[in-house]
Amino acid sequence: MRDRHLAKMPRGGTTTARYEEDPDNAWNCCSWCEYLLIVILSTILLVGVLVLTLFWVMFYREGFAWSESPKQQFNLHPILMIAGFVTLSGFSILIYRLCRCVKHIYVKLIHMFFHAVAIPCIALGFLSVFDSHEALQKVNFYSLHSWLGFVTMGMFVLQFVIGFFSFLVMLCCENKTYSCRSAMVPIHASLGLANFWLAIATSVTGLIEKERETVNEAGVSQENKLIEHYITSAIGVALIFIGIIVTFAVRRSNAPASAKVYVTERI
Repeated sequence: MRDRHLAKMPRGGTTTARYEEDPDNAWNCCSWCEYLLIVILSTILLVGVLVLTLFWVMFYREGFAWSESPKQQFNLHPILMIAGFVTLSGFSILIYRLCRCVKHIYVKLIHMFFHAVAIPCIALGFLSVFDSHEALQKVNFYSLHSWLGFVTMGMFVLQFVIGFFSFLVMLCCENKTYSCRSAMVPIHASLGLANFWLAIATSVTGLIEKERETVNEAGVSQENKLIEHYITSAIGVALIFIGIIVTFAVRRSNAPASAKVYVTERI
């Protein structure tokens, strides 16, 4: 079967079909139920973790502000980072892997659009925590959370640049660059998934760090501290489940028989 797929790949610069419908991957009822379960559960988790974080910040961290209130300015950081690194990036990954109802070039553009929208969220989230720490005279880049965050942002930018040039700009010379793009697919996919897990690890360590800072906070009742602890723990658990379901969706080997799947997308 693998040889039959490879026979469809372009050779010597000639234009031939690069994908085919694979009858061996025809879906039964259980496969469609699995697919729908992944889509529904991942959507609930990706949106739910953002809503839960917003609820936590609004009702237990005194809401948002900018430079006029450094303490509240910090609250923009968890919201924007989870929105950019987890919710938007998670949808981008899932759409690219699961969406086979439109042309592949449109899926690429949607994939890139979600990541592009995540960039201003991440940039504003970084600026908010940096300005807040400067105003409160806190040291920047001293904790495990901050180091992981710095690496995560660097990998995200690198992935976006490589993806943009490798899978969109190089399409101008589609046949000549096919072998290069084929070699880049598994690398880009693996690094993207690693970056997503790194973002989840950064978020979880950030929640732990914030809870340690506020555990002895004055003026807050023990009841509210306990409720806030449960909320932050629920956010952490949701983040872990998101990582698991996104990994499962990306590493699924089957695809609908009616979908045209590129050989090099079989990761």
